[in-house]
Amino acid sequence: MTIMQTLTRHRDIQNWVSTRRGTPAISRIRNRFGQERAQLKLKFDQVRKTPHAGLDDGLSPCSWTAWLAELDRQQLALKVDPAADEFEFVERGQAN
Repeated sequence: MTIMQTLTRHRDIQNWVSTRRGTPAISRIRNRFGQERAQLKLKFDQVRKTPHAGLDDGLSPCSWTAWLAELDRQQLALKVDPAADEFEFVERGQAN
């Protein structure tokens, strides 16, 4: 049975991502009304087995400071599987 853990502390999030050779990134997306918003992403260094490994994946790398500020602004937490590299963003109200 996999036990998921919800991380809200900045240091815990940064440590979990860094341990897995990840970096913060933000992509800008538009809704159907043309309004732009930030979408948080995490990019992990992995050996890709696709022939298009060098193509732009649409992610904009950013500093941890900017990424964590946006995480706080959107009131999100990171739900992780400590035994694997799986994660998802959840609302902080759902953190418990």
